[in-house]
Amino acid sequence: MRLMRRPPLRPHLPPHARALALTLGLGALVPFVGAPAAVAADPKPLRLPVMPARLDADADCTGSSARRATTVPWEQQRLQLTRAWEFSSGSGVTVAVVDTGVSTAAPALKGRVTAVGQAGEDCVGHGSFVAGLVGAAAADGVRFAGVAQRARIVAVRGTDARGAATAASVAAGISAAVKAEAGVIVVSPALEAGSARLTAAVTSAVAHDAVVVAAAVSDPPARSGADQETPAPRDYWPAAQSGVLSVLDVDADGGRPDDALLPRGADLTAPGDGVIGIGPRGSGHFIGSGASFAAAFVAGAAAQVRSSHPELTGKQTAERLVSTAYPDTVPHLDPYAALTAVSAPRSDEAARQGTPDRQAPVALPADAASRPTRRAVLLAAGGGAVMLLVAWAAVVFPRGRARRWRPAGADISPEPGGEV
Repeated sequence: MRLMRRPPLRPHLPPHARALALTLGLGALVPFVGAPAAVAADPKPLRLPVMPARLDADADCTGSSARRATTVPWEQQRLQLTRAWEFSSGSGVTVAVVDTGVSTAAPALKGRVTAVGQAGEDCVGHGSFVAGLVGAAAADGVRFAGVAQRARIVAVRGTDARGAATAASVAAGISAAVKAEAGVIVVSPALEAGSARLTAAVTSAVAHDAVVVAAAVSDPPARSGADQETPAPRDYWPAAQSGVLSVLDVDADGGRPDDALLPRGADLTAPGDGVIGIGPRGSGHFIGSGASFAAAFVAGAAAQVRSSHPELTGKQTAERLVSTAYPDTVPHLDPYAALTAVSAPRSDEAARQGTPDRQAPVALPADAASRPTRRAVLLAAGGGAVMLLVAWAAVVFPRGRARRWRPAGADISPEPGGEV
């Protein structure tokens, strides 16, 4: 069943090359023109290398970063991950990352990555970054961590070794994820055209009860100018296919650059502009922007929900993420609400027809400690009522006697020989 589509989130902020100060708890994340940076606890900016989405044919593989971000990233604060972690860590759930691969050498994912074919090598680094957002473990001295820190990761190639994707390569990656029995599949590439094979791969994944999460648009390419016109909204695949959770990226203000790509519709938004993540090697951090990173946060939240609520199907998990999201033109992901929201059980008839039940009204539990207070309030109210009644009688009785208890305003005629 197709999830409800919302109108596209219109961009309203200046281009991505502007300088921004984004709150980071003890510091701030400040993307400068051409050189994103993060400010640590001290006032000196900490510049992080940018994670590429793909590499040129003659470019070196992405190495390790010598910089570590030690403050809480804004995206973790926005998603209230500290609260969500109290309820679920993603334990027992396998998340397949269909991307450039996921490096088995990444320390934050040590021991939790299973690679399909050559996907354990990640020259670009993008897939490792996405996997880190899904489930990187916390490290000493670093407050960055993935959403589902105990989820297992299946590395699947959805691109070639340099990051170029086709409908055939993405379809093969999704099919491999299904064979690996992944409960959640996150697809980073967003293609301008689909194919029958890609449609079949997604249909198979949904039929195998996987939650398929995909970037609503392609990650932003490098642009040299700031006067780019806003592209017309269009569909991107596989995000536009029925049964897929389509995710759009936003910044700390909930907006997007003026020249950002737009889909015709999306199911959720999540942080994706200037987010911090791991690299394919070493314990340092990178910074990146794109809908694929937003999709990673949603995939991590899906793993949390599937771990905490194993009775839910993949379709129900996706619906729960959307229905509990913070309302907006395109709802904002809220992992804490997705984990803690209480839903009334559906009747057999509603389940057969696919219609929701009416929820029973919420009854607040009785509070025994408040009974003496209620008794005192009732006694005080009763005493006040008696005093008002006495005051009313003191005024009404003399007047009534003077009118001989006739209604006020009545035409009273004197009796013969009598007095009025």
